[in-house]
Formats: sequence, structure tokens, C-alpha cells
Amino acid sequence: MKLLVTGGAGFIGSAVVRLAVARGHEVVNLDALTYAACLENVAEAAHSNLYTFEKADIRDRAALDVIFARHRPDAVMHLAAESHVDRSIDGPADFIETNITGTFNMLEAARAYWQTEGRPAGFRFHHISTDEVFGSLGAEGQFTETTPYDPRSPYSASKASSDHLVRAWHETYGLPVVMTNCSNNYGPYHFPEKLVPVIILNALAGKPLPIYGNGANVRDWLFVEDHADALLLVVQKGVVGRSYNIGGENERTNLELVNTLCAILDAKRPKASGAYADQITFVTDRPGHDARYAIDPSRIREELGWRPSVTVEQGLERTVDWYLANEAWWRPLQTRQGVGERLGIKA
Repeated sequence: MKLLVTGGAGFIGSAVVRLAVARGHEVVNLDALTYAACLENVAEAAHSNLYTFEKADIRDRAALDVIFARHRPDAVMHLAAESHVDRSIDGPADFIETNITGTFNMLEAARAYWQTEGRPAGFRFHHISTDEVFGSLGAEGQFTETTPYDPRSPYSASKASSDHLVRAWHETYGLPVVMTNCSNNYGPYHFPEKLVPVIILNALAGKPLPIYGNGANVRDWLFVEDHADALLLVVQKGVVGRSYNIGGENERTNLELVNTLCAILDAKRPKASGAYADQITFVTDRPGHDARYAIDPSRIREELGWRPSVTVEQGLERTVDWYLANEAWWRPLQTRQGVGERLGIKA
């Protein structure tokens, strides 16, 4: 397939680009190269004649029309988004403009292209979203594809809005869409403002390991390379108009996750004295912090035969190994705006 991947220099998008090129797909990587993007993420794919990069912003409709006409993709995988909850609390405008208006522009550009091409039956618009649109769970239950939306942060509200737009463009205009909502991703090339890389890099630097509140918030953790595998499966074999929840089947509290990371680091890069868990520090909680997310992945398992390939312990070990081996990648990113600062408490 010829895939137009938006946000392909970001964390999840770059995993999709690397895997797609490795599997022989032609990839056009459309990215605005904002603060969390890094072309080094796709360096291993960039040498291939299957890979093309287009620097463009999904808020620029005219640029999108040119890119569709130039490359004539078989499918769109729309990952470009502002995604950091804490940043959305401090500055929601960027999330509204990129996640809502940007998705609207992508849908309109894709629809115009699809209609110009004679509505090819094989064309797909794959919208990649998050489980955060469903809100917060109690101690029991899981999110399914029919769970009512109940977003609690500017980020999740903006993603919920984009999901609704995608469904509406399918129902109103017939645009052939598929959708996915994923749980928390982690793995190589994770920008160092999210929990897993923050813990790894703070631990190595001898800094406090910040845990919001009491650390009891639960997430379902999904290794990013497993997620990329699932996304490529959905764009090729997913049923048009259908959504699929993608989860790692690995629920852990934030405190459990951090302790697991500390134990891995103790084994692989032991301190001169003490344990990395000694650096754990509980900090003021995030406003509106959702208590628990959990994905029911039955649909993608039963319809498409997909399951995650690693446990969270296996995935975290691979992630730690990658960060230990790739200081040249993460060290320069620590100087980017907002990295290392506590965000999201202005509310």
C-alpha cells in the first residue's frame, strides 16, 4: 500500500513508519516537526526509496491538497495530534486547533481527493485516537467500542471531538473510515515528557521520580511496536465504519509501573549505593486525573486475530535497554521547551 502517515516523526507515528517501510509499504510521512517530533525517529526508514517526507501542518488545508495530489495515497493513517494532558491543561488552544481543526482539514482534503479519484473502493482514512475519550473507570469494568464518551481533560475532549468528526464524515459523505482507540503507549523513541521516559532518565540522573497523587491511578500499558502492528492490520483489514479498541492487556498502577522500572534499572545499571526506588517522590496530583483506564480488546482479537506480543515487564525491559543504549537520541531533547518542568497545575 501507499500510506500517508500524519505525525510520522512523533512517537507512535514513527513506529508505524518504521514498521510499514520494513514490510514493503510505501510511506509518505507528513509532519509539522513541532516540539515533540524528531526525524531521528525514522532514520532507519529514511534511506529507503519507499519513504518520502513532507513537512506540512495539518492546519494548512492548501498544503494538504497539494500533498494528496502529489502522492495519491491508498490510505491515510492520521496520527498527528497534540497529546500531552498536562500541556493541554496549561494551554488548551493548541489542542483545539490541531486535534479538531487539523482533523477537519484532513477529512476534507481526503474527501476531496477520494471524490476526484472516483471514490476508489480500497481507499481508507484511518483515524488513530485514545482510550481517554471514554473518561474514567472505577475498580471494575473495561472500555469497549460502545462505551459512551466522557472526556475529562482538554486533550481528551479534543480527541473525542475529532472522533465524532470522523464518524460524521463517514455517515454523511460516505468517506471510508476506520478508527482505533488505544491505551497508554510506551517504548523506544518516547519523547521525554511522558511517565516512562521521565522515570528512566530521572533515575539515571539521580533526580526525584515524580508520581502524581498516591500513584494508585491505573493504566493499561501497550508497547508501541505492538500498537504499530495493530494499526497496520486495521488499515488493511478493518471493516469500514468500524472502530477497534487496542490494548496491551497489562493493567498496572502508576506506582507499580515505576517500581518495575526501578527494579529493571537496579539490575541493568546499579547505583553505587541504594536502589532507584529510593528516589520516588509523590507530588501534587494532576487536576481531574482519571482514576483508571482499561481496554476490552475482544473485537480486534476476534475479528482480526490480533493480540499484544509482549507483557509489560518484557516491554519495559526492552524500553530500558533502548534508553541505556541511545543517550545520543534523548540527551538533546531534554533542552526542548517544557521538558523537565512540572506542567498541568495552573488549574
